[in-house]
Formats: sequence, C-alpha cells, structure tokens
Amino acid sequence: MRGHSTAMAVAVLLLFSSHMATSNTESWREILGLQKEKVSHLHFYFHDVITGKNPTSIAVAGANTTLTSPTFFGLVNVVDNTLTKGPKPTSKLIGRGQGFFASSSQSEISFFMAINFVFMEGKFNGSTLTMVGRNPIMHKEREMTVVGGSGAFRLARGYAIAKTFVSDLRTKNAIVEYHITVIHF
Repeated sequence: MRGHSTAMAVAVLLLFSSHMATSNTESWREILGLQKEKVSHLHFYFHDVITGKNPTSIAVAGANTTLTSPTFFGLVNVVDNTLTKGPKPTSKLIGRGQGFFASSSQSEISFFMAINFVFMEGKFNGSTLTMVGRNPIMHKEREMTVVGGSGAFRLARGYAIAKTFVSDLRTKNAIVEYHITVIHF
C-alpha cells in the first residue's frame, strides 16, 4: 500500500507541476503581450570597412604580439557596419551591425563575435537581433547563434549563416552575406 500511495502522490505532483508550468507560460505570454511564435528568414550584406575615409571597423586593443601573429591573435575590433539589401555598398541601407569581434584562435583566423543587428527600415524597423559565436572567416560558411533581440524579435532564438561575398587582402575590407533564420513572437 505504501508504494502505491507514494506513486499516486508523485503522479499528482507531476500533474500539478505540469499544470503550473502551462499556466505560468500562458500568463507570461499575456503579461508580455506575446502572440504565437513565428519564423522569419532574413538576408542581407554586412560591410566590414577597415580602411578608407570612413572605416566602420576599428581596432581598439591588441597584445604586443598581435601584429606578428599569423592569426592576429588578441586583436579586438569594434564595429558599426552597414547592413544592405544587396552586396554593393550603394545598395539600400536596411540597418547597422554594431558590436565587436576578437581574434581568439592561435591556429586559424577565427573571431569571437558579438553583434547587434539594428534594423532601420521595413517591418523590422526599430528591432534588433543579437548574434554571438565563433567565426572562422576562412571557412566557406560559418554558423553563429542568434541569442535574443528586441522589438519584433523579443525573445528571439535562431541561427545565422555567414559567407564571405568578397574580401580584399590588401585593404582587409570585406562584404559578408548573412542568411538568418529566427524564431520570435
């Protein structure tokens, strides 16, 4: 009998916990004014300008050995890069990529990136997505994580695929194509 009543108590507790979790989820959705989740696919170009009249990516820190390192290990750049609809710098501006990257590998050119994509036009105007991850820039495709957002992207999660569209080894300027899949409310 004792084993039966213990099993019954556990079942009641699990049922109650399940009901509370559902109730809390519903109440949080109501409090935050959230609707049903949706999936959005975004596509744009990120212009990383290191040299020229108006650089948008500036080195702010480095170790004594950074410039002699084949991977620029220890380099930290702050960015405020343009996001455009097409690959040309003159394409329609849709936002800014603001944040930083740090060269974090001694064996290949790979950056730790933390970027806020700030959208300035269209249905996502005023909203942001936050992307964090490892970006080994010599790989054809790189996947990074979307960890959050604001506005239309509140409570966002997803992933970003980056591909170098073009890069100039002399100037170190690059245009990176992004495809982002994001789940949000």
